[in-house]
Amino acid sequence: MDTNQYLEVFIDESKEHLQSCNENLLALEQNPHDLAIVNEIFRNAHTLKGMSATMGFEDLADLTHKMENVLDAIRNEKITVTPEILDVVFESVDHLEAMIDDIANGGDGKRDVTATVAKLKHIENGEPIDEVDIPAEESTVGGPISSAEALRYDEFELTVIQQSHEQDFNTYEIAIHLREDCLLKAARVFMVFDILEKLGDVIKSSPTVEKLEEEQFDNDFYVALVTKDSANDVQKKLLKVSEVENVIVTSIDYHALVKQEIAVTVEEVPVAQNTSTPVTTNTAAKKAPEKKPSHTSSKTIRVNIERLDILMNLFEELVIDRGRLQSIASELNHSELNETVERMSRISGDLQNIILTMRMVPVETVFNRFPKMVRQLTRDLHKKVDLEIIGAETELDRTVIDELGDPLVHLIRNALDHGVESPEKRKAAGKPEVGKIVLRAYHSGNHVFIELEDDGAGINRERVLEKAISRGIVSLETADSMTDNQVNELILASGFSTADVISDISGRGVGLDVVKSTIESLGGNITIDSTEGRGSLFSIQLPLTLSIISVMLVEIEKEIYAIPLSSIIETSIIRKSDIMNAHNQKVIDFRGKVVPLVFLDEIFEVPRVESKDDEFHSVVLVRKGEKMAGLVVDSFIGQQEIVLKSLGNYLTNVFAISGATILGNGKVALIVDCNSLIK
Repeated sequence: MDTNQYLEVFIDESKEHLQSCNENLLALEQNPHDLAIVNEIFRNAHTLKGMSATMGFEDLADLTHKMENVLDAIRNEKITVTPEILDVVFESVDHLEAMIDDIANGGDGKRDVTATVAKLKHIENGEPIDEVDIPAEESTVGGPISSAEALRYDEFELTVIQQSHEQDFNTYEIAIHLREDCLLKAARVFMVFDILEKLGDVIKSSPTVEKLEEEQFDNDFYVALVTKDSANDVQKKLLKVSEVENVIVTSIDYHALVKQEIAVTVEEVPVAQNTSTPVTTNTAAKKAPEKKPSHTSSKTIRVNIERLDILMNLFEELVIDRGRLQSIASELNHSELNETVERMSRISGDLQNIILTMRMVPVETVFNRFPKMVRQLTRDLHKKVDLEIIGAETELDRTVIDELGDPLVHLIRNALDHGVESPEKRKAAGKPEVGKIVLRAYHSGNHVFIELEDDGAGINRERVLEKAISRGIVSLETADSMTDNQVNELILASGFSTADVISDISGRGVGLDVVKSTIESLGGNITIDSTEGRGSLFSIQLPLTLSIISVMLVEIEKEIYAIPLSSIIETSIIRKSDIMNAHNQKVIDFRGKVVPLVFLDEIFEVPRVESKDDEFHSVVLVRKGEKMAGLVVDSFIGQQEIVLKSLGNYLTNVFAISGATILGNGKVALIVDCNSLIK
């Protein structure tokens, strides 16, 4: 059977089962007497073993089987759950994940797991793990019972056997024994019958075909076969089927059979006519694995990510053409054309929502890796920490999800290593010995917020400022006037990514500049709120999607720029006389708050045909966290949905520009990176 067509599904489902194993093992560690959790882990392992055997990955199936034996002993209360036992099971899952990754990368999934298997066998036998010796390979023992009592023939079947002997065909009774832990018995029956069909004709089976289809048998079934092949060849071919543990092939003695059965009248039936009986049997047997009455039809399908990307790219081109069509319709002002374009815009808008929704992925695909990581780090650091995950079902665009993992890993490692104190320090400070880290995600408007909160030591203002001054990041004069939030955000500066900071600053510091740059490259921002002695809260704001975004188009001289609506607070027209100067910076008073002005014509060096000296200025007020700025432009054009395009490899470091888009009139508009302009 060709299994390559199922490989992608196998890899995806295997990863899901292993992730479920990890989650439930962590739950079992907290509730070691909850057998319901053990049963769930056992079911995942059992399914994975069956899938692996079906696909021919015997090493994977064998390790899962050994792990399953330990789980079976736990659920039957022969073994008590201990941290040491869980460590070995976690180690087994790590190996299984590595095997799956190897298969996904084109490998054969083989891995040296001798030491882990030895530990599992010691656990299963109730022996101490620390006395493990790596054993030699063991051979499996098992076999079916005799088929003599299992197969009884009627007159027609005896006639077939007789005619086969007369025409020099071999007739065999074959007893097949499946492994005791075989999960997909109907699938094994199908694979056995598939081989037998190629070898010859099946005369009879026991149990009946109907019972084989419904898996109404233990681990043994029996088949009578007419073939030209030798008994040895038949046995070898059947033993190649996964989870077939033993095969016994016995030649049928026709005369002995006649003596055992009641007297029958033998009719002359040509061998060629006998094929109808075995063919019918084989056809039914081949259908066996397809009949699964207990399963309802699936309402979901797996789609290759590349296909979604192609679909998205094609739709992006459609959005550009839609804008062009809208522009032409407004110029011609033709009623029927306007009506058609309006309808097309509504339909394409609905299509856009569907396509963007298809690309959405729950953040749990990233969050799921963290409980296991926290468990290992807390053991290494000799700390006690509980990780709570809230809102894992929150969805984000796959492009954002792909980039989100590393920043969150970095933040969690910092929270564990430098935020949450040791049990001794926490106890001395009047805190519970067990620290707490909360990872939450939630939607708000067109954004997703991801927060990481801990109840650790918080950020020490004095030490941060001392380090910032010594690094030349801030001056001594500036330091005194900085707010707590401004001081907290200093740890995101690249100057703090040093080994010295790890030992000197209570709280954070290692490489968080990388986190900041990654988040900002995704069109998001990160803020920090911390209270010394009580803990810290890191908040990440991200756009729902990076593909199609809503922008405000503005004009500077003859050039058009796009400012993302996600960054805009509002637009305003201000008088020139309202502009003030503070610390060599032009500012305005916006509802009692001093907001610096950024003149985009100066930033982008837009050439002026003649100098402008207008009494009024058009200002776009934008925000980055709690910071604000006013972007001064010549005029507002209006709101539009645009397709975000990269500037390519040759224009990677253009200041304050995050990409470009093609407008309806064919012109290119540059997209302003507001985060770069707000300081």
